[in-house]
Amino acid sequence: MKKYLVLLFFALLFSGCGKKEEKIKFWHFWSEPSQAKVVRQIINEFERQNKCRVDVSELSWNDGKTKLIIAFNSRTAPDVLELGSDWIAQFSSAEVLEPVDTNFFSHRNFFEYTLQPAKTKGKLYALPWIIGTRVLFCNRDLMQKCGIENPPKTIDELIQFSRAINESGLGYGFGCNGSDPHRLYKKILPLIWTYGGEIQDSNGNIKINSPQVARAFQTYFELSRLGIIETQKQIDLLFVQGKIGFCFSGEWLLELIQKSPQKFNFSANLMPGSGNSPGISFAGGEYLAINKESKNKDLAKKLIQFLLSEQSLKKLVTQIPEAGFPADTILLYKRFNDLNSHKRVFAEQLKYSKMTPVHPRWIEIESIIEKSLVEVLYQKKGVYEALSEAQKEIDLYNKGIQF
Repeated sequence: MKKYLVLLFFALLFSGCGKKEEKIKFWHFWSEPSQAKVVRQIINEFERQNKCRVDVSELSWNDGKTKLIIAFNSRTAPDVLELGSDWIAQFSSAEVLEPVDTNFFSHRNFFEYTLQPAKTKGKLYALPWIIGTRVLFCNRDLMQKCGIENPPKTIDELIQFSRAINESGLGYGFGCNGSDPHRLYKKILPLIWTYGGEIQDSNGNIKINSPQVARAFQTYFELSRLGIIETQKQIDLLFVQGKIGFCFSGEWLLELIQKSPQKFNFSANLMPGSGNSPGISFAGGEYLAINKESKNKDLAKKLIQFLLSEQSLKKLVTQIPEAGFPADTILLYKRFNDLNSHKRVFAEQLKYSKMTPVHPRWIEIESIIEKSLVEVLYQKKGVYEALSEAQKEIDLYNKGIQF
């Protein structure tokens, strides 16, 4: 009897300890204090519902990618990680990401172009979380003073109206990005796509020596002569000050305008097209992926599922104004009527947008494209010379050679 009581005591003791708490790591890029607070609140709710612990770390866009690479190399990478749309190919091709469990996750509600950056050799390695795009911002006061009634619908009209404002002396016609790393290529790609061009062939190689790319370079050069060449940050500030007629920018500009004491009439408009074809814009996105070596993939999948839920996404995009839109199109258009007229334009433009080409060396290739465009903008080289020399550099990356 005594022996039985002792065994019963220890049985009760260990059962009282309960199941060991599950724990995973999650690294993300919402690092501003106000942003991190929102993400932390979402994670707190996940922990409460799943009786687990999530160790959260915030990364910055300046060095976050480097930290992730170091973490994977040292086998200390998080279970769940956020990746930019133009990074996934580099990580998936390195075989450090777990393929998406398509039996667990539905991926039918995403724009097809948002899935492309996450695919490598036919497999999906990440799921879109948040997406955003760029539109054409117009200073309606400057337009009116120059006798322009409606925003430009075509690229030809954009050139014509930019010239009118620029020659009036009332402001700069167009705000053009110059040497602005990781931003300039987002301005030239939409022109290439709108002209019907592509920069990636059927074999996955980057090819920029085409008439459409040359035409886009020439158009951007022409626009640069009808305004000012500056960084995106300065272009946005000048637009807020009422000094620029037209510029391509993102949702963050709406917030800057709202906070500015200087008020003027403006509008956000769909990107200008070519002929009868709509204008195609650049879309960027944040993705969620699982570390291939995660020891708790089931909990990692549950976390991603929770982050992609309507409850979590609604909190994220409403409390972080610059976050963009849910990548899930059902959730995106479910809240369409709640958006103001400017944000509706962004939501509409997402239907006519594309993402960065999928290439494991894209980061290096984009810098080559940007460098060649800067050479054209500052008249150091002609369009065809710049593109020809850039293609030679890119071909080394197409063959997998680093130089």
